[in-house]
Amino acid sequence: MNLANIVDLQREYFYSGQTKTLGFRLTNLQKLKDLLVKFEDNILMALAKDLGKSNFEAYSTELTMAYEEINLAIDNLEDWMKPIDEKTSLMSMPAKSYTLYEPMGVTLIISPWNYPFLLAVDPIIGAMAAGNTIILKTSRKSKHTSNLLRELVNANFDSRYLYVVDNKEVSHEELLSYNYDHIFYTGRAEVGKTIMQAASKNLSKVTLELGGKSPAIIERDANIGLAARSIAWGNTINAGQTCVSPDYILVNAAVKDKFIKELEKALIEFYGLDPIHCSDYANIINEEHLEDLVSLLKDQTIVYGGRYDSKNLRLEPTIVDGVDFNNKLMDKEIFGPIFPIISYTNLNDILYKVKTLPKPLALYLFTEDERIKEKVMYNMEFGNGMVNDTLMMVSNPYLQFGGVGYSGQGGYHGYYGFKNFSNQKSIMQAKSNFEMKLKYPPYDDGALKIIKKIKK
Repeated sequence: MNLANIVDLQREYFYSGQTKTLGFRLTNLQKLKDLLVKFEDNILMALAKDLGKSNFEAYSTELTMAYEEINLAIDNLEDWMKPIDEKTSLMSMPAKSYTLYEPMGVTLIISPWNYPFLLAVDPIIGAMAAGNTIILKTSRKSKHTSNLLRELVNANFDSRYLYVVDNKEVSHEELLSYNYDHIFYTGRAEVGKTIMQAASKNLSKVTLELGGKSPAIIERDANIGLAARSIAWGNTINAGQTCVSPDYILVNAAVKDKFIKELEKALIEFYGLDPIHCSDYANIINEEHLEDLVSLLKDQTIVYGGRYDSKNLRLEPTIVDGVDFNNKLMDKEIFGPIFPIISYTNLNDILYKVKTLPKPLALYLFTEDERIKEKVMYNMEFGNGMVNDTLMMVSNPYLQFGGVGYSGQGGYHGYYGFKNFSNQKSIMQAKSNFEMKLKYPPYDDGALKIIKKIKK
């Protein structure tokens, strides 16, 4: 069956109203959960083949978060679907006002290769909870996980409701040529622009989860050991191929040397003296991306790491000192286990410099000073922030996850995913046994006086 037919069938199925009921949504969320539980070992094996993830890393960063999202939706969906009472203005009385969240319709989800299971399933959960039909397009780069998802979904769900396209047969151009009610994309900003252009033809809603260069700022009063371990972990989990990895490190010059020593120490504690052969360390997705990362290290001041293994697609965690904003490491998101170190002496100056750059998906701050925490968190523009740790805010399903500007638009996770995949519908219900005849013409001065009193 070709994709054009799938889109038509899903739209027809959506119009039937079957996906809108609470029972239907809960049944399919539970069905998805049961499927993931049953095929856990297959999922872990696929992730190991695609990215060399250990079972612990794959389970903690992909399966656990998916289960949390499903459980939260199942436990709370009935409340999420209830009308929300709103206030009614005096001019509109007597009436009842409320908000309803209704499904958008046919949803296209385009998932990336770096977390090929979680970033496909997580938005599916939000779209299911909201009552939509769903078409999923996975990445060709993570072929084992993509193939497994397609096999599991298409064998167990009605294609009129949930369908995974064969990414070997459907081109990007064809995919975007059809009319969807909502397009949800995770990936590069350049592709995000293309998707927005395609969506504009049908005025489709678009959610973009992009990335960018997320800074980590280390002030002189920070717990340097904690900062080093947090950043070492945050930029080596999945071999740094994470959209919210600390992409570059801004460290107060007074503690730079101490931080570098602690960072080296943490990396050795995590992965030993030979990280390329460490079973807890993931690999780079493919040879092309590894070559790009290696080219970034040419002519750099490497103070730790730098070795690589083309055969096994491994790159050591690599610390690069003496970096400035003109360095090629600062041209675009690195998406690998490289730690560029930029030192500063004045916090206000470095914050202003970050403000002039494209808005990042994440910003990390390490300090004990409450005034600095408030200054940075309230005055800097970014999608998601964290103080004295990295990445963990993404694991909280009660927080919205999303970017701003160049790092994306729209957010999801938990209730926010349900909202994002819904249309917020405002409704006012007037009393049929009472009319505000004042609003009808012909008008007189008395009516105007009454209106002015309401205004005051």
